Amino acid sequence: MRSRSNSGVRLDYYHRIVHKTILRHQNPVTGLLPASSDNSHAWVRDNLYSVIAVWGLSMAYKKNADLDEDRAKTYELEQSCVKLMRGLLTSMIQQKEKVEKFKRSQSCKDALHAKYCSKTGQTVVGDNEWGHLQVDATSLYLLMLAQMTASGLQIVFNLDEVAFIQNLVFYIESAYCIPDYGIWERGDKTNHGLPELNASSIGLAKAALEAMNELDLFGARGGPASVIHVLADEAQKCQAVLQF
Repeated sequence: MRSRSNSGVRLDYYHRIVHKTILRHQNPVTGLLPASSDNSHAWVRDNLYSVIAVWGLSMAYKKNADLDEDRAKTYELEQSCVKLMRGLLTSMIQQKEKVEKFKRSQSCKDALHAKYCSKTGQTVVGDNEWGHLQVDATSLYLLMLAQMTASGLQIVFNLDEVAFIQNLVFYIESAYCIPDYGIWERGDKTNHGLPELNASSIGLAKAALEAMNELDLFGARGGPASVIHVLADEAQKCQAVLQF
C-alpha cells in the first residue's frame, strides 16, 4: 500500500477546511453560497471570492495527485466550482434585458443585481433598494470565468450563453467612466449612497477585459462562434484612468 506524501496529507487538511467552511453551505440546487445560515442572500462578489479557494485547491490536487482518491477530489472540487459559476450565470442571464438597457442608459436602476437568493437564484431586493451597480463584481465574474475556462473547466455550455458573456463584456467595457457603488457598496466616501469612480472597479474591469479577449469559452472543443472579442481601446482607457 502506497504511503501518503506530505503534500497529500497537507492537501487533505485543506480539503477538510474548505468543505467545512465553504462547500457544506453550497446550495444543492443553485450552487450558490448564502451569506450565513440565517441569511439566504448570495452576494456575487462573496461567492466568487469563496469559490477561488475551492478552485485553487482543485488545481493543487491536480498537480500533486498521489492516489485515485486525489483525482476524485480534484473532480469533486472542480464540479463544485462549475456549479457555482453556472448558478451565478443563470441568475444573471435572467436579467439579460437589464444588460441591454444599461449599455444605453448606464443608469443604476438598470444594473445587474449584486445579490440573489441562494435557494432560488432569483432577485431578493428591488432595483432601487440596493446599490446594485458594482462593476467590480461583474468584472470579477468574467475574470474568474476566463481563468477557470483556461484551466480546463467547462462552464459555458451553448452559444446563447456565449452571447450573454459577450454582452457582459460590453457591460463592463466603459468602467473607466461609470461611477458605481464599488467594493464596499456604499458609493462615495461620505457614505451618502452616491456612486463614484472606484479604482477597484476600473482595475478589475481592465483585468477582466484582458483575460476575456480572444478567449474560446468552449475551450479546445470550440470554434470562431464561441470566441469572445474585446475592443482593444477599452482596456487601455481603463489603464489611462488608473494612471491619472
